[in-house]
Amino acid sequence: MARKFFVGGNFKANGSIKSIQTIVDNLNAAKLDPDVEVVISPPSIFLLSTAEKIGNGIKVSAQNVFDKPDGAWTGELTNKMLTEHGIEWVILGHSERRTIFKESSEFIAEKTKASLDAGLSVILCIGETLEEREAGKTLDVCCGQLQAVANTIQDWSKIVIAYEPVWAIGTGKVATTEQAQEAHAGIRAWLAKTVSPEVAEATRILYGGSVNEKNSGELAKQPDIDGFLVGGASLKPAFVDIINAKSA
Repeated sequence: MARKFFVGGNFKANGSIKSIQTIVDNLNAAKLDPDVEVVISPPSIFLLSTAEKIGNGIKVSAQNVFDKPDGAWTGELTNKMLTEHGIEWVILGHSERRTIFKESSEFIAEKTKASLDAGLSVILCIGETLEEREAGKTLDVCCGQLQAVANTIQDWSKIVIAYEPVWAIGTGKVATTEQAQEAHAGIRAWLAKTVSPEVAEATRILYGGSVNEKNSGELAKQPDIDGFLVGGASLKPAFVDIINAKSA
């Protein structure tokens, strides 16, 4: 069965009431490829208002969640809070969470398990730094991050993997089509060997890292690239072009 193309928009800590309303209005009015699954992830303060207003088959995702149930966790969101309000997705393991907030692969794996147990779907981010790439450790790093999850969960059916080379996030640099495809193929091969061939075939692997309307078309043609996790470009009208890149 063919993997359905997936495009996620990670707004990060960007947006105002007015600007997010503009994004929602633009997406609601756009003609989107019906064969693409689209999920947008506004800052947590805008989650509910965005979920209420977005249409066109688009889902809403949180950018982060804690791994524990309700309790004394000042500043955190719990999985129960998300599911109770109809939020179906969460982004976990983004490089900014790993580096700035010092989240370990093991902690991210625990959060992944907790979210899956709560019924959420997970966009699981992995990726290497420039130093790690130059040292030839891209797959070692990415698969090491995935191994922590594989040690913790059994069912991968509600996980979408986002390969985001850290050196290409928000820098304007983008992996070449060949580099991206090579990494995706390597990740899929690891899944086949470590988890199962069936999981490897079914799991969608997205590319993220300075994706825009100019490079998305060529990236979308690659056999192991099943979509994108888009950062800054998801705040712009051209996000529609990225969503439609597969059919353009």
